[in-house]
Amino acid sequence: MTIASGIVIYLISWWLVFFMALPFGVKRSEQVEEGHEPGAPEKPMLWMKAAVTSVIAAVILVIWYYVQQSDLITIQR
Repeated sequence: MTIASGIVIYLISWWLVFFMALPFGVKRSEQVEEGHEPGAPEKPMLWMKAAVTSVIAAVILVIWYYVQQSDLITIQR
């Protein structure tokens, strides 16, 4: 695996995990102020979700690297 392919795998897995993590822990605001979207979350916790997503994406990259290096699954013909 090259560095470029590792970066691509990390970025794709990061975005996939991030979009899956967005709905967790979201509560709608009960007191809607004028000019605010009523469905907007009160505290979206985006920094926490980004940090957890980064760790999960790194684990996915390490697993992918191990599987590829140990020849458990071969992609080349």
